[in-house]
Amino acid sequence: MAWTLGFSANVPDSETMSLPSRSSTSTASTRDRIDILDGGATLSLQHAETTKRTRARVTDPVRQYFCYPSNQIASFEPGSSVASDPGYFRFGPALVCYGKTSAGYRSKIHDQRLYDTADDIAIQHDTIRLPFDLREVVTNLTHERYLESSTGEPGKLLRQLYYALRPMLPTPLRSPLQRLYLTNKAKCSFPAWPVDTTVDELMTKLLLLGMKTAGLDSLPFIWFWPDGASACSIMTHDVEAEGGKQFCSALMDIDEQFGVPASFQIVPEQRYAVTLEFIDSIRCRSFEINVQDLNHDGRLFWDYERFKHRVQRINDYGRQFKALGFRSGILYRRQEWFDLLDFQYDMSVPNVGHFDPQRGGCCTVMPYFIGKILELPVTTSQDHTVFHYLKRYSLDLWRSQIESIIGKHGLISFIFHPDYLRERRAMASYKELLVELQRLRSTKNLWITQPSDVNKWWRNRAEMRLALRNGKWTIEGRDKERACVAFAALEDDKIVYTVPSRAAGLVPA
Repeated sequence: MAWTLGFSANVPDSETMSLPSRSSTSTASTRDRIDILDGGATLSLQHAETTKRTRARVTDPVRQYFCYPSNQIASFEPGSSVASDPGYFRFGPALVCYGKTSAGYRSKIHDQRLYDTADDIAIQHDTIRLPFDLREVVTNLTHERYLESSTGEPGKLLRQLYYALRPMLPTPLRSPLQRLYLTNKAKCSFPAWPVDTTVDELMTKLLLLGMKTAGLDSLPFIWFWPDGASACSIMTHDVEAEGGKQFCSALMDIDEQFGVPASFQIVPEQRYAVTLEFIDSIRCRSFEINVQDLNHDGRLFWDYERFKHRVQRINDYGRQFKALGFRSGILYRRQEWFDLLDFQYDMSVPNVGHFDPQRGGCCTVMPYFIGKILELPVTTSQDHTVFHYLKRYSLDLWRSQIESIIGKHGLISFIFHPDYLRERRAMASYKELLVELQRLRSTKNLWITQPSDVNKWWRNRAEMRLALRNGKWTIEGRDKERACVAFAALEDDKIVYTVPSRAAGLVPA
């Protein structure tokens, strides 16, 4: 087979897991403190080693995306005299990009007639000269720098006002205000909703161009996921309040029943008591623990000085929880500040954020690096969006998103809150989704795993190399036993991927 790709709780200190202080002793027992510090030291050493290895990553975005051998196709370089002012433009009829170009004009808004740069490519020997800097354009999309062209200050002030007043607003009033705020944002055409694959389609289109230029009918590369899996799925549970915390045990029972591993994102301060017993009750059942914000008040990214102060405590909690991952409350973010986070991966960036309080989106369904941190983007709609804003309890939206992401062999990332799953209809929908994931695991070879496994795999894949040994392509590097050599082939002016799989013969791409 082959798949074708087109273009506060206030609690006594004795009940709370205390923050490791640089000047005072923790209320945890001596044994617990030793375990915490030893674990933190181990994680810090692992993180330092990971960071050191990450510096050697391939910088060509297309080669980094596909992991094909060097010198197989021409390099992609920007043309001369790139303009100083960035803006929106097209690359082909369907792809909206943002950056500086050496041809045509750039627009400040995306929903108007845009200049198409596809005809401004030049081939020079072993170099493909693009009318833009590919690295810059990909970074502008994944890091959401295209938002800099819009006047976002009114929206920021409105969010700050809402969260300043939120503690005084009754719950029945919050939802209408949220729906009113999100209604106009939902009409935005870029990024595309419900799934945006601009970066993924751009990479595929350039791979096609590179293979044609090199006269290649087939190109080996390292398949995206281990054991030939068609795509990957992770389930994450953000615990927001005491009710959600109390429901965690029952939710773990349900996840175990369906064989779906998950991670639990814990708010360290103010929302509920976080004890060693609570943390251990999750981890001892082989579920993951990650840090969620500091106190979930919506103010983490209001200003840089506030962030620097809070991030020290967040990092301390990460070491205390032995957590590798982080997620910000309400998915608020400023990716340019992520370098201060002492975690291996983050899960705060949506693929498309039309129905989130902060607009934007990374425009890809694949993990990507933000400096030393690996971003695992949120690629499906949150349960709160579907149940409370859209007022839906069917799987139609999630099925549509899953289909689109599997079509690009990407990461299907879910957020379900134990706080909301206590409601009968929400739980019925969630169980139906777990059944659907079970089916996809058996019929589509979907890899259902935890975020830390994705982090480990994606970092190892980025360091793997293809080598030709005795006329056969082999993979070298960590985790090579689970990696598969795939082939991209030209067929009817499109790319078709095939990969041998121990589980399913040829896995289509």
